[in-house]
Amino acid sequence: MNLSLYTLAVVWGVAAGFVTRIRMLESDYRQYPTYPHGHVIHLALGLIAAALGAVAVPALMQKDYTAITFLTVAAQQFRDVRNMERQMLTNLDELELVPRGKNYIEGIAMVFEGRNYIVIFAAFLTSLSVVIFHHWWVGALVGLAILFLSGFLMSGKVIHDIAEVEVAPLRIEGASLYVQDIYLMNIGLEDNRKRILENGIGILVTPRRASGRVTIGNIGQRQAILHDVSTILGVYRDTGEPALTPLAKRDLKDGRLGILLLPQEKDVERAVEIVKNVPVLESAIRKPSKMPKELRKRWEST
Repeated sequence: MNLSLYTLAVVWGVAAGFVTRIRMLESDYRQYPTYPHGHVIHLALGLIAAALGAVAVPALMQKDYTAITFLTVAAQQFRDVRNMERQMLTNLDELELVPRGKNYIEGIAMVFEGRNYIVIFAAFLTSLSVVIFHHWWVGALVGLAILFLSGFLMSGKVIHDIAEVEVAPLRIEGASLYVQDIYLMNIGLEDNRKRILENGIGILVTPRRASGRVTIGNIGQRQAILHDVSTILGVYRDTGEPALTPLAKRDLKDGRLGILLLPQEKDVERAVEIVKNVPVLESAIRKPSKMPKELRKRWEST
């Protein structure tokens, strides 16, 4: 009976973990992982992770504690996968007209490593519930619950949660380019000035509070905004044209962010929506609330 029970637990654990990985795997506007080869790699890793989590329960029940040590080997393998993802995306980023940036790449690599651990956890809990309650349908319910919760684990904050995003006029004074009153850069050639005013879109990002001011000031976060817009709407530039480069610069007085976009498709409303929905990078998040109370009050009042 124990053999059949453990077999049932492993089967349901592997199934729950693998389906959870499928649920968390998607190709979006960033086109990563690519279809189908990227999917095959990550689904294979998900299946291995699910098997590790499901088999761990029978090993514990049989007091075979040495068998659990293979989980440490799996953790090392998943860290190697993260390094592999980072290296590959860094190499590809060199060929982008508007690169992702190191912070964005590190975030993507971290997500794929973390999701394998979630798969192990899902398979382990499902397998454990089958063994404890001696019914496969309990495991099925636990698996469905984890599958539902995995959707929340895929979500995070976006720019609109921490800042106001609006269209702002582009203007040129002499050779200087401004988004509203924020200076961006100096443009020498008259032809480049004309093309920027014709094809460019000005965006103003105003932080809601002090912590948001620090986040949007992060260079990696700014590059993520420029990359996402250029990925979806295209970019009006080619190699060898440094003046036609999307750019984001801060107002040093109040922390507002002025953005110059040069989309191939000049759709102002869509550009604003894209900027609003750019994910906030984990490496750009700061938490002034962790400061001592007196310092925090002084910080929030600025």
